[in-house]
Amino acid sequence: MIVELKHRLIFLRHGETDWNAEGRLQGQRDIPLNQKGMAQSEAAGRTLRRILGRDPDVLAAYDFIASPLTRARRTMELARGAIGLDPFAYRVEPALVELTFGRWEGLTWPEVQAVEPELARQREVDKWHMQPPDGESYAMCAQRLEPWLASVSQDTIAVAHGGVARCLLNMLCAVAHERAPVCDIWQGRVLVFEAGRYRWI
Repeated sequence: MIVELKHRLIFLRHGETDWNAEGRLQGQRDIPLNQKGMAQSEAAGRTLRRILGRDPDVLAAYDFIASPLTRARRTMELARGAIGLDPFAYRVEPALVELTFGRWEGLTWPEVQAVEPELARQREVDKWHMQPPDGESYAMCAQRLEPWLASVSQDTIAVAHGGVARCLLNMLCAVAHERAPVCDIWQGRVLVFEAGRYRWI
């Protein structure tokens, strides 16, 4: 599904957590930022300040929203603080929560391959459509994001997750189902979606 967004969407992936550093499937487990993640969040905020400047009228034109998970909300708070804004003046959007890996959450990928080799193989063959046990596929996550995208009515800064960003690459920029789930989504950098294209800053 291709969604035409009439506004600019600036996306930040939350900063690093210990589970990110360990290569664990995090999904909807509420894991906090580590020290590196906090520094990445502030760095992303400084990048936003460079892009947007300090004009209150420019900043007021943006809607600031975050996934409800702690790592995304803390990233938003640190980024807003680095811009010079009230850290807590943003909205939480449930649709931006990370896709869930179900019973795989907390495992590394080698551990998944050891415990459920056939399901792991299926996911490697079709990462977009394969649904982990008790979990959610990228296709399901994209379906959940569609009503939220349709509701976006102004330029927006969103803090969410790698899986959400990969869905947006497919939905807003027509990145293929085969490619979107394996795109790198960097922490501490800013991803701008505009006019059907995307760019990293």
